[in-house]
Amino acid sequence: MKTLITLIGLVLIFEGIPYMAFPEAMQQWLRQLAETHPDKLRTMGLTALAFGLLLCFIAQRSGLLD
Repeated sequence: MKTLITLIGLVLIFEGIPYMAFPEAMQQWLRQLAETHPDKLRTMGLTALAFGLLLCFIAQRSGLLD
């Protein structure tokens, strides 16, 4: 549970950095994101999810990071 809470904290830190450092650019990016077709967003989300699962698998099950 300690690791999970630490990971959530790290995600929040990394998510917050662009908003703190570049607020105007983030507003512009969010406007563009709102105008993007939902199918493209769904594809991007699925790609990110699959890549994240692959990274987790590699980190946990393979000997590559030992």
